[in-house]
Amino acid sequence: MTVFIRVLQPPVEEKHKALRAAIVSVRNGTFDPEVFCRDPDGFRSVPGTPFAYWLSGSVREIFRRFEAFEDESAGRTTRCGLGTLDDFRFLRLRWEVTARDSGWVTYHGGGVFSPFYDQVPLVVRWLTTGKEVKTFVEQKVGSASRKVQGEDLYLSEGFVFPRRTKALAPKVMPPGGIYSTGGQAGFAPRDELLATIALLSSRISSYLIAVAQGRTGDAAQFEVGLIKRIPWPLPSANAATRSSLTSLARRAWSLKRSLDTSNENSHAFLLPPELNVRVAGVDGAVIERELIDIQANIDDLTFSLYGVSAEDRAIIEGSGKAAAPALDDAEVESTDGADGGDDADDEAIVGGGSGALSSWLVGVSFGRFDPRLATGERAIPPEPEPFDPLPSRSPGMYPEREEPVDRTDILVDDVGHVDDLAARATAVADRVKVEAPENLRAWLAKEFFPLHIKMYSKSRRKAPIYWQLATPSASYSVWLSIHAFSKDTLFRVQNDYAAPKLAHEERRLESLASELRDRATAAQRRTLAAQEALVDELRAFLGEVKRVAPLWKPNLDDGVIINFAPLWRLVPQNKSWQKELKSTWDALCEEQYDWAHLAMHLWPERVVPKCAKDRSLAIAHGLEDVFWVEGTDGKWTARKTPTRSVDEIVRERASPAVKSALKSLLEAPAAALKSGGRRGGDRRGSATAAEGADG
Repeated sequence: MTVFIRVLQPPVEEKHKALRAAIVSVRNGTFDPEVFCRDPDGFRSVPGTPFAYWLSGSVREIFRRFEAFEDESAGRTTRCGLGTLDDFRFLRLRWEVTARDSGWVTYHGGGVFSPFYDQVPLVVRWLTTGKEVKTFVEQKVGSASRKVQGEDLYLSEGFVFPRRTKALAPKVMPPGGIYSTGGQAGFAPRDELLATIALLSSRISSYLIAVAQGRTGDAAQFEVGLIKRIPWPLPSANAATRSSLTSLARRAWSLKRSLDTSNENSHAFLLPPELNVRVAGVDGAVIERELIDIQANIDDLTFSLYGVSAEDRAIIEGSGKAAAPALDDAEVESTDGADGGDDADDEAIVGGGSGALSSWLVGVSFGRFDPRLATGERAIPPEPEPFDPLPSRSPGMYPEREEPVDRTDILVDDVGHVDDLAARATAVADRVKVEAPENLRAWLAKEFFPLHIKMYSKSRRKAPIYWQLATPSASYSVWLSIHAFSKDTLFRVQNDYAAPKLAHEERRLESLASELRDRATAAQRRTLAAQEALVDELRAFLGEVKRVAPLWKPNLDDGVIINFAPLWRLVPQNKSWQKELKSTWDALCEEQYDWAHLAMHLWPERVVPKCAKDRSLAIAHGLEDVFWVEGTDGKWTARKTPTRSVDEIVRERASPAVKSALKSLLEAPAAALKSGGRRGGDRRGSATAAEGADG
């Protein structure tokens, strides 16, 4: 036997006293609680033989008594998954692409601490079973197998768990997705999956994994190898225990999902919080209390299943911060930057207040969300089962083939216009019997777009789906919806909205100038100056739209920020976003994103030759067979003679009109949208104040 003395708890200045007291207790045969007499041979009972001297004999016996989780013959296993090595290229937030887009598959990244359920915001490019990403990875590391792991179980149902959170947090993984290196996956027979998730969500599971890492309570990380070796009592559980664990996990999943029905960008979204309470009766406080009770019931069952004594249970529950995880804790996984995990800097999805309601009103105005759910004209869709495939649309959206006939892709901030966003949002509020937020027009002009960017940012990506193109003072805005884009969208902005608006305001300016002449009061002169500033901004705005429209060819596969980048001059009202777009545009110009469709559209003379040297680029642009050939050994090599010449392909993809527009855009001064008028002032409020003053 060997004596071990633990003095972890006392502060540094008191440790020597605690050590002396423990030694005295050993000499006296009384043995302090922090003194452990252990046979080192007993350490071998725990996988990895950690130096776990604090374990009682009964807990060590758990590792001897039960078989390990891993048993492929029984359908139980774990896997690491796909690491892209370039998330910006191969990952998208699911709302960046549409259901019609092929080749994008749900991607289970590491995510936050969220047992049972998570919203899964990412998709990965997997056209032709991932040929492009596999080729890219192989070119980077010499072997695709080093980062494309576990492919035999891709698209299968199971559970996914982050590598680093405060406690093991398995969550349902529906079929049809790919798991990452950060969002590792586990698998079990279908009828055992929910019970498996419940058991792994228990406090004792986190404790046993911590022990296997030589820790006293809070596990450092949750690797697939540790899950493989965890003692597994489920096969010996009776039918009642299995059924109870299954029911508890199913209920917890349902409750966590119901909390997500107020998150606008979730698969589960139904209605914003205010309407969700009224229509669906979702009460967050009640749900959280029930989740705590469910966790307690799971812990009771699993401690009993492992045969843990009351004394050992008290030690386990008090052993570390992982012993009592809060189900709503949003502690975030740390990732290697190449597996789609969430970022600690991610903004929380707006869950309440006028911002969430106003955002929904905008979505209804664009025809994205279905107001009939709020009026009772359409019944709330039934809740899916945990392992149903994820839907292409949330239940809060219009079902396929039921979109409104007046669905639009362009709205404006323009009082009296048939497509005025504020007027449409107010009409929606009236329809669903909620009070439109006060000063809605000013809020939409100045505050909504920054909030929208935050709401639609996740996993280190920013992907707003409503775009505000505006003048520097936001005195005039055009709003676009990305899912209705075409190459003619900006021409429509130019011809149907901006040009008529400028003509109207120019006529108003001429009228004011004609009326006032030399007899104007000071207030009238201020009104005239404000109108001149507005016209100047509109002229600059229209000029920038005309500059970029001929070369803009959106393709959602490129992602939101690359599609938005050429329009960076058109968002002067939001300096931080403009800076981000400008940085992306500069990177495009500097050849950093030549995999993008936009790069090929603007610079075919530079991108096409690269496809002859980089097979992943050739795949991205549909030129693999032109420049590459597969040998009888399955290896691809560059063709000595391409099937078509580089010059021919460049001529086919080049456009003089695009080149001319690109030259104009690149040569335009950076401050082209600088306004001489007051920034940040509301034109209507300023004009009213001016007209009401006396000179």
